[in-house]
Amino acid sequence: MRNLRSSLLLILPLFAGCQTLADLEYKDPVKKPSQRLQGEISREGDQWLLRPCQEQRRFVLSDGEGQDNLKDLASLAADGQNSLYGDFKGQLDSSTQAGVDGQFNITRRYRVQGEGHGCDDPNYKRVRIQASGHEPEWSIAVTSKGLILNRPGQEALALPYLEEDLLQGRRNFSSAANGQQLELWVAPQRCQDGMSGSVQHLSAELRLNGQVMRGCAYYGGAQGD
Repeated sequence: MRNLRSSLLLILPLFAGCQTLADLEYKDPVKKPSQRLQGEISREGDQWLLRPCQEQRRFVLSDGEGQDNLKDLASLAADGQNSLYGDFKGQLDSSTQAGVDGQFNITRRYRVQGEGHGCDDPNYKRVRIQASGHEPEWSIAVTSKGLILNRPGQEALALPYLEEDLLQGRRNFSSAANGQQLELWVAPQRCQDGMSGSVQHLSAELRLNGQVMRGCAYYGGAQGD
């Protein structure tokens, strides 16, 4: 009886070891970290390539599930806009394909465009949210220190603001200063600029002294998300 008990004690650690190995074998793989990349976009054959700003590396762009970024790029190119710019969040994968440095799997589009500032935007890193619209023309840059309202024929107006985070990723910025009543609402929604054709990831609504104006918006480099 004593020998049987001793044998069982010797076997138990083996079962424990097998269980540990099994847990390791079937454990879910570690999810790759996401990163944000901005850069120039070009087309080679049936592939779209992203060259990040101030870099020489090139990555093949791949759409994530439910994404239409490559279709948007094709539409912009079809309109004769050959110099394209993109700002995306996604995951990098290594690639064995010659001539490229990997594949970038897009999980979020901030904007794609063929006009306007891209890698040369001097304000990108300090802006949290950039919003703009037409008829009438307006633009708002939200920074950590305040917001700046620009309208044609008028001086830029700098205002303090209050921010409210709402459900489903919506945000509200409001200001009642310098005789202005201003509210900016942004919400996660594909938004295409009717004049430039650029596609951004936020819809925007500006309410200024009772006047309602609509447009598009995107997160700048200073916005964490």
